[in-house]
Amino acid sequence: MEKGNLVEFRLNGDRRLAVVDRPEGKKHWIVIDERGQSHTLHPRQVTYEVGGSYKSSDISQFLKEAQANLDPSSLEVAWELLVEDGETVIPAEMALLLFSDQSDNFCYVAHWLLSEDRLYFKQKGERYEPRPKTQVAELKHQQEMEVQRQQEWQGFLSRLEQALSGQTIEWQSSDRLRLDALERFALLGEDATHRAPAVETLLHLKRSETSEAAFQLLVNLGLWSPHENLFLRRSQIPVHFPPKVLELAHQRLNSPPPDLHVDRLDLTHLKVYTIDDESTREIDDGLSLEYLADGSQRLWIHIADPSRWLVPGDELDLEARRRTTTLYLPTGMIPMFPSELATGPMSLVQGKVCCALSFGVVLASTGAIQDYSIHTSLIKSTYRLTYEDVDEMLELGVQAESELEAIAQWAKRRQAWRQSQGAISIHMPESSIKVSGDEITIEVLHDSLARQMVAEMMILTGEVAARYGQTQNLPLPFRSQPQPELPPEEELLQLPAGPVRSCAIRRCMPRSEMSTTPARHASLGLDTYAQVTSPIRRYSDLLAHFQIKAHLRGESLPFSVEEMKELTMSISTAAYEAMLVERQTNKYWALEFLRRNSDEIWHALMLRWLREHENLGLVLLEDLGIELPMRFTRPILPGDRLELKVNHADPRHEIIHFQEMVYQES
Repeated sequence: MEKGNLVEFRLNGDRRLAVVDRPEGKKHWIVIDERGQSHTLHPRQVTYEVGGSYKSSDISQFLKEAQANLDPSSLEVAWELLVEDGETVIPAEMALLLFSDQSDNFCYVAHWLLSEDRLYFKQKGERYEPRPKTQVAELKHQQEMEVQRQQEWQGFLSRLEQALSGQTIEWQSSDRLRLDALERFALLGEDATHRAPAVETLLHLKRSETSEAAFQLLVNLGLWSPHENLFLRRSQIPVHFPPKVLELAHQRLNSPPPDLHVDRLDLTHLKVYTIDDESTREIDDGLSLEYLADGSQRLWIHIADPSRWLVPGDELDLEARRRTTTLYLPTGMIPMFPSELATGPMSLVQGKVCCALSFGVVLASTGAIQDYSIHTSLIKSTYRLTYEDVDEMLELGVQAESELEAIAQWAKRRQAWRQSQGAISIHMPESSIKVSGDEITIEVLHDSLARQMVAEMMILTGEVAARYGQTQNLPLPFRSQPQPELPPEEELLQLPAGPVRSCAIRRCMPRSEMSTTPARHASLGLDTYAQVTSPIRRYSDLLAHFQIKAHLRGESLPFSVEEMKELTMSISTAAYEAMLVERQTNKYWALEFLRRNSDEIWHALMLRWLREHENLGLVLLEDLGIELPMRFTRPILPGDRLELKVNHADPRHEIIHFQEMVYQES
C-alpha cells in the first residue's frame, strides 16, 4: 500500500473506506476515514484496494457516486453471459462488462456487487466464478421462501396483536405451524418437538419461554379455555369425526345396509324397561320378563345391535376401533359413533321397533343359569326409566309393574349365587361430576336397588355370552381377573366395615385382562365372562357381537383367532388410555370444585396410608364421594373421621392441601 491509496476495510462488520496515511511499525498502516478518524490496519484487514491518489475529504463524494450505480439486478445479466462458458472475473473485468468503464469508481461498484452477492457468483481467491444454473435456481427458491416466511411472520404478529387486544380475527393457514408449535409446547414442555416457532413467538411478546406461558398465551388468544383438557389433548384421542365418517353415517341413516338377519325373533310383545341415568342418550340395554306356560319365568336382556348398521372394516367400524370407547367426561361425552347414529337407530329408543341381540335366560332357584338362548330380535322399548324411577317403583311395589319386581328378585338371587361362587364385593362411593358452562356439580352415586339390579343383569348377560363363545369355540374378547391375594380374614375384620375395609380389599385386586381364551373372573365369581352389553360404547363388546351374530347365521366369523388376538391387544391399550383420561379429568374438576369452595367444611374418612413414613394418607370426602391424598400432622388411624377445609388447591398441577378444623381450633 502507498500513501494516498483508497482502501476498503470492515469495522464491526460494516463496509468502510479510508485513505492510507503512513506506515505504523513494520506491518501496519494508519488510514484516515471520511470523518477524519484514524485506524490502524494490517494489510490482511484490507478487503479491497481502490488505488489512486485520494484525500479523506474525497471519500464522501466517491461513495455517493458508487452508490448511485449500485444495481444488484445487473449481475443477473452478467451471470447469464458468463455461466455458459464458466468464465471467472475480477472486479475490473466485471466493471468493463457492466459499465464499459474500468475507472476506480466503477471497479469499486463491481467489487461491491460481487462481494455482496450470494446468488449468482461465488469468490475463489481474487476471482469470482458464476454459479451453475441449477444452484442459482435453488438459491432463488430459498430466497423466495425466506421472503414469504418473513411476510407470513409479520402477518402472524399482526394477527397476534389484534387477537390479544380483543379483536375478532381469522387465522390463516400459514399461522397453523406456529399455533401448533405453541400447543405442543403447552402440552409437552421441554419434551415437545419443533419448539423453535413457539419460543420465537413468546420471545417476541416478551413472555417467558415456558410451557405455562405458552398455555396462557393460547388462553389469551381465545384458542384454549382456562380449563383446557390437557390430558385429552396429550392422549390424541380424536374429538371430531372425519368428514368421510360423518358422510357414511348420513348415508346409513337414509339408506341402511341390508339386514343379514331376516329371521329376527319378534319380541315386540314383551314389556321392555330401559334404565339409565337421566342424561344418558345412548340406550344400549333393556330388560324384560316372560311368564312361561309351565309357570316359570324367563329373563330377557336386550342389547342394542349397532352392528346392524355396520359392515366389518368399513369407515364407521374402523373409526370406532380407533376410538375404542365412548369417553365420559364432566364436560360431556366423546362418542365412539357419530351421535346421530348412536342416539338414533343404534339405540333402543322408547316406542320404536328396534333391532337387538336378545339373551333369554332361565335361572334356577339358586340363581345359577339353568337354560339360555341368544337371538337377533326385534323389540319395542315400553318404558324409558331412570334409576331413581325404578327405586321408587320397587319401594312402592307398583302392582302394574310386577315384571320389574320379579327382575329385581332374580337379581338378588344372582348376587347371592355369585357370592357363593367366591365373588368379591367392593362397595366404594362413586361420584358423578358434571360441568355446565361455569357451573360444577358433584353428585354421590348411591349403590341403589335399581343400580344393583341392572348391574346383575349385565353380568348375567356377560356370563351367557362367554358360555356360548366357549361352547361354540368362538374367539371372543373374554374378560378375566386373576385371583387376588387378600389379607387374612382376621386382619380385614379389624378394619371398620364399609369404605375402609373395601379400600383394603380393592388395593389387592389385580387388573382385569382381555384375551381370546376364557378364564375365571375372580371378583365376579364367574368361570367365564365376556362384556357384550355396551356395543355402542365399547368396541370390545361390538367385536363380540360381530362374532356371535355371524355364528348365529351359520357363516364364517369376521375375525380369526389371530386377528382377534391383535385387536384385543390394541383395544386394551387404547381403553386403558381412555380410562386414564377420564380419571385425570375427573380429578381436575374435583380439585377445581374444591378450590372454588374453599370455605366449605367437608366430612372425611381416613381410608388408608399411602406412605405412612411420610404421614401421607388417603381420605374420602364423604359428601362428594371423592378420594384424595392428605398429609397428616398428628397420629391417626384408618377409619378415623375428620372435618377438613381446603387450604390450597391447584387443579392444573394436581395439588391439594387440607387443614383439619378441630385441631386448628384447639
